[in-house]
Amino acid sequence: MSLAKDLSDYAYGLRYSDLGSRTILEAKKRVVDALGCAIGAYNAEPVKAARAYATRVVPGGTSTLLGTRAKATPDVAAFVNGLMIRYFDFNDTYLSKEPAHPSDNLGATLSVAESEGASGKDLLLATVLAYEVQCRLCDAADIRHRGWDHVCYGLVSSSLAAGKLMGLDRARLEQGVNIALNSHIAMRQVRAGALSMWKGASFSNAARNAVFSAMLAREGMSGPSPIFEGEMGFFKQVSGPFRLDVPGFGRRKKGFKLDETYLKYYPAEYHAQTAVWASLALSGQVGDPEDIESVEVLTHEAGFAILGKDPEKWRPATKETADHSLPYMVGVALLDGKLDNSSYEEDRMRDSRLLGFLDKISVKEDKRLTALYPKKGMGNRVTVRMRSGESLAEEVIVPKGHPLNPMDRSEVELKFDGLVGRYMPKGRRRALLSALWGLDLVKETEDLLPLLEVA
Repeated sequence: MSLAKDLSDYAYGLRYSDLGSRTILEAKKRVVDALGCAIGAYNAEPVKAARAYATRVVPGGTSTLLGTRAKATPDVAAFVNGLMIRYFDFNDTYLSKEPAHPSDNLGATLSVAESEGASGKDLLLATVLAYEVQCRLCDAADIRHRGWDHVCYGLVSSSLAAGKLMGLDRARLEQGVNIALNSHIAMRQVRAGALSMWKGASFSNAARNAVFSAMLAREGMSGPSPIFEGEMGFFKQVSGPFRLDVPGFGRRKKGFKLDETYLKYYPAEYHAQTAVWASLALSGQVGDPEDIESVEVLTHEAGFAILGKDPEKWRPATKETADHSLPYMVGVALLDGKLDNSSYEEDRMRDSRLLGFLDKISVKEDKRLTALYPKKGMGNRVTVRMRSGESLAEEVIVPKGHPLNPMDRSEVELKFDGLVGRYMPKGRRRALLSALWGLDLVKETEDLLPLLEVA
């Protein structure tokens, strides 16, 4: 039996009754978190560009563009909505052999759920399914060191989740995977060197293609197979061979991968979360930053490879590079005593005093921290050496939002309010949050969309 068929059988057989109360609560947290990130990014330049495309080139449809009353086809809405969720790099994360942002799948599940007249329970089930498939693939094989982007796994997860919401049978679910995975492989260059707007769009484009593939499969289109094991399939061309224990996936009385994913407390790539916590702890101790002689950041291998090895990280020319730069985020946290979305505004990134300070910062891998990664944390140690000869150091291993140090419901709501407050009056925020925490009682997902409209 092929892996695509095994995964399709799992997706077809999964039921809402298989989800435990903990998983349902954690899924709701991630929906609240993702929608907060999406509305917060409403006026971002890439979002405006994608929304303009959707409304000018493909107007009309059955799926709402978040924050508006405009609608597009489900695949195009998945692209726009997924980009909104991802743009701030503030949505959730999963770290394993391959890193991922599993809530990227919500661009697809939200858009298809509305289009199909699905209920809140249907949306929650499809979301848990998408997380399960993507995270299990991330556990199975590292593809970033082979030059491929992690969003390739999202082609599988979003296709199956979309197909589940469409009510596809096993055979059509499998064909959706075959079509999506053959045709839309993404290169890792999107996250190397100077980063572009496409960094936040890479998964939303995978989700767009995944939804399109599921829609074609529903109409009877078949795709290349076996797509994983074939002569020129995914194993040979992209990942190398691996095995998945699909019978061991989440199900009734067995935990789901969604429970193991991480929420972000700060708008920073997840490998930098502990570096931000450490830097903020130091910022109140250093006194005058002019007295700092040097700053050393010791990090784990993934933190160094993704956030600290490229020279562009010391002179980030784009927001996308800055929020993937250990020296930049550490520097801002030390100088400003905070890190929020305003930290990536153009004026802040061009500040000559900040740029001069970045030259004092070095980043190195610490094998001890690498040995802890990822299950025991993603540690960073920041050491500030003063001109007086004094040294100050802080090390943080497990950040807030990690499964070992989770964010509770009130903290998720606080983050949500901080992201959407400028776009939505308090009364409507409270009504929206009430509806989202009661998502399992919502009869049709489309009933939620008016509450998300930006004032």
